[in-house]
Amino acid sequence: MTHDDGFVDYLCELLLPLGQAQGRPMFGGYGVYLDGLMIGLVIDGGFFLKADDLCKDKFIKAGCEPFVYHGQEKPITMSYWSVPAEALESEREMAPWARLAIAAAERKASAKKLEQKLAQRGETKAEPRRARAGK
Repeated sequence: MTHDDGFVDYLCELLLPLGQAQGRPMFGGYGVYLDGLMIGLVIDGGFFLKADDLCKDKFIKAGCEPFVYHGQEKPITMSYWSVPAEALESEREMAPWARLAIAAAERKASAKKLEQKLAQRGETKAEPRRARAGK
């Protein structure tokens, strides 16, 4: 048991109105899942939500910071962002931030499925079937 265990339980309670929340240990922290979809990360006592190019500006405007870890050669910035302090205070305050993370995680999952489907057919996103047909 780590010092983050209680925090993860608390976060799962905050997320409960949005679905079945669960924390799973990973890489010295926890992945935070909502209905089986990873939407967040808890590490070193901080909570970071999934963000992408469509929503990260909202995190930036709120003064949130990306999760950065130190790789072997340089710092690595992940697509997870801290949440405003007030989001940690209530389900109502957390909900809009969690919804952004859910949407970002769903977009990522959809893109990954598309890439896998194209790879099975020997195609890439840059070269769909119609483009190849004329070759």
